[in-house]
Amino acid sequence: MDRYRIPPGAAVRLGALPTRDDGGMDKHEGKQRLKELNERLEALQEMLYAEGKHKVLVVLQATDTGGKDGTIRHVFDGTNPQGVKVASFKRPTERELAHDYLWRVHAHTPGNGEIVIFNRSHYEDVLVVRVHGLVPPERWSKRYAHIEAFERMLADEGTTILKFFLHISAGEQAERLQARLDDPTKHWKFSVGDLAERKRWDDYRAAFEEMLSRTSTEHAPWYVVPADRKWYRNLVVATVLVEALEGLGMSYPEPEDDLSGVVIE
Repeated sequence: MDRYRIPPGAAVRLGALPTRDDGGMDKHEGKQRLKELNERLEALQEMLYAEGKHKVLVVLQATDTGGKDGTIRHVFDGTNPQGVKVASFKRPTERELAHDYLWRVHAHTPGNGEIVIFNRSHYEDVLVVRVHGLVPPERWSKRYAHIEAFERMLADEGTTILKFFLHISAGEQAERLQARLDDPTKHWKFSVGDLAERKRWDDYRAAFEEMLSRTSTEHAPWYVVPADRKWYRNLVVATVLVEALEGLGMSYPEPEDDLSGVVIE
């Protein structure tokens, strides 16, 4: 999966990166592999929770219809909700706006034994804020350094950070928006405002490119995941996550008492 990882300081041109990939396998094979990874992730997450030494932060960013919800649903299928939490960052409240932009984020970072998934994140403050001109450039442009320092602090305190940009094409987005319109059960997902945001495609692309270039680090890397094929998107995210957890060298803790002579009667 290293081919999807953005090296620190690399210039990113999303137009040159694939949105549609299959890793040399077909959909059936990919889904079977994902099932195996789900089972492995379930076991690793249980060990993470039991050991209580490590913490993992997963950040998901994408354009509208990029598949953040679907990724969470399929990749984390079977994991224990006691140890896996999702934090969704929507439009900030008045109380949140009265504080610095990282204030609402820090409280949701993982504790020992936890995996926390950010469905959108602190990166909205260099994306939506930038594209819509909610604060002046001289203000949001300083936030890349703030964010890098924030993530450095989390990593130094023992958090494994994995960030995924779910990369879809404009054509795929159009198909997904149309599918929402065509299916009454998905109308709740559709907003007329989505069409206005789509017209800002180039502005968002520029914002994403700078975000990826300036905030992919050794301690908090970005992966640009080809996401036009949903099954392959899920497979990439699951593979990166499982490999990262396996690299933590976890083990189940020893029991506090000697259990060798214990008999249940």
